Amino acid sequence: MPDEITFDHRFNMKGKKTILGLLLSGASLFSFAQQKVVADKIVGIVGDKIILKSEILIANDDLKRQGGQGMDDCSLLDQMLTQKALVLQAEKDSIPVTEEEIEAEIDQRIRYFISQYGSKDALEQISGRTVYQIKEDFRQPIREQRLSTGMRNKIVEGIKITPTEVKEYYDKIPKNNLLYYDQELQVSQIIVYPKASRDIETLAIDELNDFKRQVESGSKKFETLASLYSDDPGSKDKGGQYSINRNEKQWDPVFMAAAFRLKDGQISPVIKTQFGYHIIQMVNRAGDDATIRHILRIPQITDAEATEAVQKLDSIRNQLIAGTIAFGEAVSKYSDDPSAKFTAGRILARDGSTYLTIDQLDKDLVLLLKNANLKPGEYSKPVPFTDERGKKGVRMVLLVSKSEPHRENLKDDYNRVSQRALEEKKTAALQKWFQTKIPSYYIMIDDEYKNCSNLSKWTKNSPTAGN
Repeated sequence: MPDEITFDHRFNMKGKKTILGLLLSGASLFSFAQQKVVADKIVGIVGDKIILKSEILIANDDLKRQGGQGMDDCSLLDQMLTQKALVLQAEKDSIPVTEEEIEAEIDQRIRYFISQYGSKDALEQISGRTVYQIKEDFRQPIREQRLSTGMRNKIVEGIKITPTEVKEYYDKIPKNNLLYYDQELQVSQIIVYPKASRDIETLAIDELNDFKRQVESGSKKFETLASLYSDDPGSKDKGGQYSINRNEKQWDPVFMAAAFRLKDGQISPVIKTQFGYHIIQMVNRAGDDATIRHILRIPQITDAEATEAVQKLDSIRNQLIAGTIAFGEAVSKYSDDPSAKFTAGRILARDGSTYLTIDQLDKDLVLLLKNANLKPGEYSKPVPFTDERGKKGVRMVLLVSKSEPHRENLKDDYNRVSQRALEEKKTAALQKWFQTKIPSYYIMIDDEYKNCSNLSKWTKNSPTAGN
């Protein structure tokens, strides 16, 4: 299963569409399945790369579908021209993009859509295209996305920022425009999951074996039992169903091995993973891709076992306070948190940031921090909690830092300011690069966009331009 707080694994395709970000990252690629363009025309050309009117319409609709406000056509065309120019130069400079990379990303996006629509058949029905056809539609846009990103990285590689430049950048910001930050915390934790007694584990195994017999006898459907009895909140409401791929690394390897040993319709024996005990049903499989259902049972923990875990963490806490062990070493040796090996125990926000506001913490952690009244550098006492999977554990936290609500300043927010200053410097380098390259490209922009002031840079420096 995925090493996450729930089993629900989805590819996040949201994100800000900017020239310095993913450029037209391909989030709009699926809109072809939901739109029919009656009439189309070429609205832009860079070298031998064309941009169609339909691409702008689809990209804008997709932004709105993701919850955004959309963008004006002039800005979208500017971004698309930018991407095409980067792709053109990437091809000239032989920026490496392998077919294996492209294929892996295509597969990832297909799995995302299958998980959204419930099955491969549903995806094909809604899109009106086979999975093979959808993959082929993805191939060229993904290739161009990777080429443009690679070219951008080549242009800005080696660009650094000095403390003097950071201060100059900060001093230029009007005081009223400085960002305001709510209280933020950096928190690390060590988690211990108590081991259930053998009797309780045996009960969970017996329950799953009984579920298996009921399904195989035809008296119950697997998805019905999963909805009623599974302890996996990520799939319970979907009848225990997931779309998986053999090459995905975030799933528990024992779970994956058991799943891919099954034939269509077959149910596995009871298996044990880091999350508990499971039975798995193979719904259908196509090569390395499969749709499966599973039922998870997490053996319940008694008070005696929880007390033993508290005592273990209390002993670790004493060692930390005494300085006989470093926190990172303690995490590596003792934490049962599946994500700890990637984060060294640090709790991350969904965007990967280590800075957390109170509303980003789970309610048990908020209560722990409130009651402990920790200062930065202090460790809480071990406290029992229940994670989002319903699994009972014990944790001890280290409050790494805590800021009060404040207006941005260099003392408290240097890293954030320096990152923005670095991005501004990279933007300037990209703009300079475009100024030197645009005159060497054939540029055509349709008359429909002749009043777009932001597009003038594409034509005024291009002697071969046409409008």
